This record gives sequence, C-alpha cells and structure tokens, in this order.
Amino acid sequence: MRTIPFLDLKRQYACIREEIDAAIERIIAESAFVGGPFVDRFEHAFAAFCRAKHCVGVANGTDAIALTLKAFGIGRGDEVIVPANTFIATSEAVTLAGARVVFADIDPLTYNVDPTQIEGKITSRTRAVIAVHLYGRPADMDSIAAITKRQNLLLIEDAAQAHGAEHKGRRIGSIGDAACFSFYPGKNLGAYGDGGAVVTNDEAIAGKVRMLANHGRIDKYNHGIEGVNSRLDGLQAAVLDVKLTHLDRWNELRRDRARRYAEILEGTGIVVPTETQGVEPVYHLYVVRIPANARDNVREQLQQHGISTGIHYPIPLPNLKAYAHMGHEPDDFPEATRASREILSLPIYAELQNADVEYVCAMLAGTMTRVS
Repeated sequence: MRTIPFLDLKRQYACIREEIDAAIERIIAESAFVGGPFVDRFEHAFAAFCRAKHCVGVANGTDAIALTLKAFGIGRGDEVIVPANTFIATSEAVTLAGARVVFADIDPLTYNVDPTQIEGKITSRTRAVIAVHLYGRPADMDSIAAITKRQNLLLIEDAAQAHGAEHKGRRIGSIGDAACFSFYPGKNLGAYGDGGAVVTNDEAIAGKVRMLANHGRIDKYNHGIEGVNSRLDGLQAAVLDVKLTHLDRWNELRRDRARRYAEILEGTGIVVPTETQGVEPVYHLYVVRIPANARDNVREQLQQHGISTGIHYPIPLPNLKAYAHMGHEPDDFPEATRASREILSLPIYAELQNADVEYVCAMLAGTMTRVS
C-alpha cells in the first residue's frame, strides 16, 4: 500500500542536507548561539523578502503577536478583533498582551475574516484588527485596511501561514502596520524548532519589539523597561537563512500541486479552494470541503489507504473551552461553525509528486462515491 504523509520534512532535509549541515557547523564553530551575525543576516534577508524595512526575530509566532501588540501600547482595557477560525495562538496572544479578544465570523469562500463582520464588532475600546492569512491565502486586505483606516485602528497581519504570499502585487508582511510570522517546523519557511519574527516598516515599533523581546534591554545590564526573554536562536536563524533561498521555488511547487488537485477534483462534488484575481496564495494547507455527515468517514478511509489528512480547525475559537467564559454559541459564528464540520486538509508540500496528488484524488473520489 502506498503511504503519503501529511507533511514530509525528512524529504525536504534530504534535498538541502549539505547546505543545512554546513550552516549548523558554522554556528557551532563560532558559538553564535544567541543573537549575533547569523540572526542579523537572517533578519535583513527576511525583511527584504517581505519587501519591508525591518525584521525582528523572536522565539515563536505567538510571542511575535503579543510583543507587537505591546509595542503598540495595546493592553488592559483594549479590545482586538480576530477571526473565529484560526489557531488559538492568534487570540491567545491578545490575552497575553493584556487585551480582550473579540471574535468575528469568516468568509465561507476564503475562510479568512469576513470584512463585513468587522465593523459591527468595533466599540470605543477597539484598538486593532488582526487579519490572519489562513492556510496561506491572503485576507481581503483592501477592505480590511479601509475599515481600520476609517476607524483609526491598527491593522496587524498574522502571517504565520503565509510566508511569500502576495495581495495585489504586495508581499504579505508589508501591508499592515506590522506582520507576525511563525517559523514552526511545519510552516512553508520552517526552522528546526520554534522561531518567529515581527516585520514592519515602522522603525520605532521594530525597536520597541526588540527591547521587549530582550528583557527591555538598552545595552548590557541596562534595561529601559521590563520585557521578556523571546529571542530567535542563532542556529534557527542559520537554518532559516538557508531555507529562505529556496522558499519562492517551494511556494511555486505548492501552487502547482494545488492546481493539479483542483483540475482532478473538478466535477467530483468536492469543494476546492477558490482563486481570487490579484491574490497569490502559498498553500500552507490545501483545504477542501466535504459534507459534514461524510467527512470523518472519508478521512478514516483515506487513512486506510495510507493517506494522512488533517482538520484545521475542528472547533471554532469562540466555542473552545478556553473561551467558555465569553458565553458564545455555535450559531453566533455560523460560517466558522459550518466550516469546522466540513473542512479536510489534504497533503501538500513542495516535495509532493504529481503522482502522489493523483493517488490522493483517486482515493478521495472513490471514497466519496462509496459514502454518498
């Protein structure tokens, strides 16, 4: 039986082994473990990749969001609007910054926050909107930016799944007031451990994030504010610097596999991701929709055929136990609730072969026929 993993980082490493091993050896030889030239080099390279002026490496993507909010002075008494369908790190970071999370429902076609749902959530306490570029597909930044500008709010990009994506010719990371990235190993640009970054064109905010992430340090043993310990390791920076040189090609291969999925699944009744003119996704995940009464059965049968899949995400954020105190019901966010019952993530990565895609589609279509 054929086996197709959901993600294959071993295959990725095999393709760049010599470059990665050499980078790690340099880190060890120079003992450049915390900060130093390798982190500086990656920060400059990633800022340029995002077409932005500044990049500050931090320990993880969650910290990137929390530190960004703190750098903008957002905290106790403030509210931040986030989409109901995303990983908890987005909302969790708002709470870590001391602010209150406010959820908004999603667009059923893009799974990103629905701009028409944002303004009804704005109060006198609202300070920012976090636009998550979910699954590697840019949110509707024109509409969201129009709202935040009109309401005098900050626009923060959660780009943890969108390294290299573009929205109408602008690279994700360069559009909002700041953008927050995760380099968790499974991301399109993934480290060999945790890592994150804040990207911005605002020099003052970049400087504040850097201080906050390094114990509020001005220089050694001189601290202007209380901060935290959230620094990008030299080893992770060196790994990311190697991978960054391959990222555009890897993203194009993901888009190619996504096109192949869409071509083969056309006419099967399976709802595939929509394409929008001027939006260039990077397909961190390839998410299809299957009727709720069949989804779990389909997933189980695919597993029996050696195909690993995922569900991102099975419970909308407002309905998690962590947010039970907010008193939300599933009907409060109907599109996020409907999506959570129907979505299924198929394998997609640069090293996935067209033959693998064809096998997944054949098994998926056959399984759908049996369960329908």
